[in-house]
Amino acid sequence: MNNLLAPSILSSDFLHLGKALDLLERSEADLIHCDVMDGHFVPNLSFGPPVIRQIRAHASLPLDVHLMLSNPEAVLDQYIDAGAGWLSFQYEAAVHHQRALSYIKSKGVKAGIVLNPSTPVESLRDILPDCDYVLLMSVNPGFGGQTFIPQITEKIKRLSRLRQNMACQDLMIEIDGGVNTDNISELKKYGVNIFVAGSAVFHSKDPEAVIHEMKKKI
Repeated sequence: MNNLLAPSILSSDFLHLGKALDLLERSEADLIHCDVMDGHFVPNLSFGPPVIRQIRAHASLPLDVHLMLSNPEAVLDQYIDAGAGWLSFQYEAAVHHQRALSYIKSKGVKAGIVLNPSTPVESLRDILPDCDYVLLMSVNPGFGGQTFIPQITEKIKRLSRLRQNMACQDLMIEIDGGVNTDNISELKKYGVNIFVAGSAVFHSKDPEAVIHEMKKKI
C-alpha cells in the first residue's frame, strides 16, 4: 500500500487558511488533516462542519477529518455531508464502535478509529476488521506542537503485529503527534502508513521543502 502524508491545518495560520490550502495543493501532500475539537473531550476548540465545508470547496485533496469530541456518533452525518473523505473518531468517546464504523463506510467514506496514548491497541481486536485505518495519537490530544511520546513506538509495533496476525493487510496505521523529518523514517519502519505533521510543516521556514523531504523518507 502507498504511504501517505497528511499535513494538519490546525498548525496553519487561520487568518490565511486559503493560502495554506493552496500551498498543500501545489505540494506533494496526499491528504489534508482536519482536527475537530469541542472543548469538552479535549481542552481546546478548533472548527466544525462549516469550516470543513469551505475547505472542501477550496481544495481538491481528500480531507482526513479527526473528531476529538464527545458523542461522535451523533454528528457523523454533519462531517460526511461537509466533505470528509476519511473520518475517524475517538475510541474513548464512542459507545457503539462497530456501528459507527459501518455507518461511515456505508456512506463511501474511509472509516477510522483513534486511540489516545494510554488506550491499548488490544482494545481494537474485535473491531479491527471494520476499520479502514487506525490513528494512534503519539501525543495527548488537544494541542499542536507537542513532543512525540517515546512509548508509542512499541504501541505501533504491537498494532502492526495485530494487523498481520488478524490478516487485516489493507488496514492502514496513522500516526499523529510530534512527527517530523527526524523520526518519520523510523515510524515508517515500524509499520506506519499515514503520517500527520502539523508544526513540523507549517512552523517551518519552507513548508513545501519539508513536505518534499518527508515524502522522500516515506
